[in-house]
Parts: sequence; structure tokens; C-alpha cells
Amino acid sequence: MSPELFPAVAAFARVAHHASFTRAAAELGVSTSALSQNMRSLEERLGVRLLSRSTRRVGLTEAGQRLLRDAGPAIAALVAAVEKVHESRDRPAGLLRLNLSRAAADAVVMPHLVDFLEAYPDVTVEMHCDNALVDMVAGGFDAGIRLGEKLAQDFVAVPLGARQRLAVVAAPRYLRGCTEPQTPADLAGHRCLNGRLGVGLYRWEFSHQGRDLEMDVAGPLLSNDGDLLLDAARAGAGVAMAFEVLVQEDIAAGRLVPLLRPWWPDFGSFYLYYSTRTLMPRKLRVFIDFMQMRCSSPTRETGRRAGP
Repeated sequence: MSPELFPAVAAFARVAHHASFTRAAAELGVSTSALSQNMRSLEERLGVRLLSRSTRRVGLTEAGQRLLRDAGPAIAALVAAVEKVHESRDRPAGLLRLNLSRAAADAVVMPHLVDFLEAYPDVTVEMHCDNALVDMVAGGFDAGIRLGEKLAQDFVAVPLGARQRLAVVAAPRYLRGCTEPQTPADLAGHRCLNGRLGVGLYRWEFSHQGRDLEMDVAGPLLSNDGDLLLDAARAGAGVAMAFEVLVQEDIAAGRLVPLLRPWWPDFGSFYLYYSTRTLMPRKLRVFIDFMQMRCSSPTRETGRRAGP
């Protein structure tokens, strides 16, 4: 590929990231029309259509997906090289891009985010919340935070905080006149509020006396947003499953009632993980050190596990 195409490919990656010419143009500091024309010129140079355009969003064609996958690591390397120059100053600086589930954001990052931003004012944190696992390198992310997922050998994982359990809860309003479930099988008679993971539905997980169980549940509400499901549970819409750390205050205040407590599964700690394929920028190093100190997690790093 000719070097003069590099800026256009980098701009294409931002359009793909935002799925919008308007947002990508605002980030790049150019007009929407100029960016659109730039993309058409790139497609003409390459002889393929990269973007599928509609009145509501911009998507990727198969060729566009392939280009993004193959060019992503090179773009990330160029960005890292430029930011490394910026970080030669006294304080860490630059854009720190994190990919994490919404539960990880709420349970691990948000309690400490303001203090981190105040401690490192030259670092901008971008949190991309997605319940589905993504290609970290191709997506241009510095790190991810997940729970219980096995990672490839070229990732390093750092445990953050205490072990996590999944809790089953419902509001007193919902339980009024209902028989509380005594075993997971009893949930068949209840309205369950379930989460969507990628294209599939979450199968509720339980563990009791060495026995692990997964089961499908049914109910009136589905969402990929855990906060929305918890709000619905607090309002009395049905039974929800969430990390215990996210509902412990509701339980203590009586807004939610714990159900099936002996069956709550233990998933271990959340993990912050990053690729060994690139040099660690200072912005990521200080974020790891800060989060480990705040979460009182072990300082030893392992190259085998991280989490959803």
C-alpha cells in the first residue's frame, strides 16, 4: 500500500469505530462532506466498497471488515509511537482506551475513576462497554477488564479486587404474593429479567455443594444493559441476576431481597489484561498501579487469565 493512503486508512478506522461520518469527522477535525469524499476516494483507489451507507448508520462491508482487521494493529502501533513521544514529558498523558463489560465498569472502575482523573489530568480515559469479547489489538484498545475468561498466551492479566459472586435478587413488590424460589428449578414459575451477551442470551449459572448448573430462564424483559435490568428489578418487574457487589447496598436497604443465596456462583476476581505484543505506555502503567492499590489486589501478574 502506498504511504499516501495511510491517512485515509486511519480515517476509515475512525469511521468504522464510530459507525458515523459525523462523529468521526468531529474527532478528526474535518467536515463530514470532506471525510465522506475521502472515503470514496479510498474505495476508488482500492477498487472495493468498504462502507455500507444508510440514512441512519454506517456499516462495514466484508472487504471493510477485512481491512479493519488487518490494518488495526498497524494503526494502533502508529498511535502508540506518537503517544510515546507525548509521554516523554514528566507526567503520563494521552488517550487510554479500555474495553470492558458494563459490570466491570460499575464494580471496578467507576468507584475510583474520579480520583484517577484528578491524579493524572493529562490522561483521557475512553471506556468502551461491550458484553461481547473483541479483538483487543485490532480494536486499538490499551487494555480490557473482564471476569472469568481464558486469554491467549500473549496477554498478561492482573487481578483487581476481591472474588465476585453472582446474586439473584427481586424487589419486595414483586415477591408480594409469590412463593420465593428454593432451588434454581423454581425460577420456571417466575418472571426473570435476562441479559443479552452478543447475539445470545445469558444462561443463568449456579453452584451448590460442588454442583454447577446452567439454565435458560424466561421473562418479560431482555437487555444488554445490566443497569437497566437492575432498575427494572428494583421497580418490581421480576427476578434479576447481578454481581453481588452491585446489589449489596440495595439488599442492605431492603430495596432488593436475596434469593437462592446457597446457589450463588463464585467467579473469582475481575482482571485487567493487555497484550504483550506492544510496549506498555506509561498511561497504562500508572492506571494498573493505581487500580491495584485501590482494589488491594495482589501485585503478581499472570499470563493466563482475565475476565468478562
